[in-house]
Amino acid sequence: MDRPKLALCNFIPDVDALKEFALAHGFAGVDWTFKLADLPESPLEETRLLKNVSRLQPLEVRYHCAFNGLDLGDVNTEKARAAREAFKKACRIVSKLNGKFMTIHMGLGRDSMEDLLWDETLSALSELVHYARILGIRLCLENLAGGWSSRPELFEKLVRKSGAGVTLDIGHARVCHSVESQHYTVEDFIFPHAQQIHNAHIYHEERNDTHLPPASLEDIFDRLELLHTLPCDWWVLELRNKEALWATRRVVQEYFDAMSSTPSMKYLV
Repeated sequence: MDRPKLALCNFIPDVDALKEFALAHGFAGVDWTFKLADLPESPLEETRLLKNVSRLQPLEVRYHCAFNGLDLGDVNTEKARAAREAFKKACRIVSKLNGKFMTIHMGLGRDSMEDLLWDETLSALSELVHYARILGIRLCLENLAGGWSSRPELFEKLVRKSGAGVTLDIGHARVCHSVESQHYTVEDFIFPHAQQIHNAHIYHEERNDTHLPPASLEDIFDRLELLHTLPCDWWVLELRNKEALWATRRVVQEYFDAMSSTPSMKYLV
């Protein structure tokens, strides 16, 4: 695969400053995160959002919905209905922004999946994937550090049976119980649906709800090697402070430099 595009999160509130920072540091895109409170509530708010995002050109923008505690298959039917409406609203907004990719989660912010129903989740996710496709959006499911999507065998079923694309988070994959217990490997999040992986989140690992940067290339080398075999061309350096982002950017650049000069990268670490 050719060198992927590098993207950063919209962690700088001022859009013009975000664009300037991205271009100055060799980023090709922005992974724009929506929290539930960020969704426009009026035509005026929607217009402001459209104008803001349009100022990021020529950077490519993809979208990421971080809706804590909001799930399509909630056992509470009113909460499930509210979740479905919120995700459909997000799809409509992303479509107006000319977005082509949108990432969502199952069980974000939950300590347990006891209040979620599997069949209802799968049915609603399939419906949402179809709804997004009609709007020209590839809806992608991200693997989390806990819950159903942290288990490769369940993640594979969610992806295959719903028709969703995949956002592969290499930090979540590293720390999930399935991998830490050695029952599975990071590869098990990849190989069943390698062609459906459209986005990758790059950092070392998540601890105490914080994304930590790699200390060296060795920390993430094997995972970058796996990613580089895939058609996925969108790598988000998912750090939300400048120091951690710079550290990760340096390590990823080291990987690119070594990749271009050494036929066999395996000898580097």
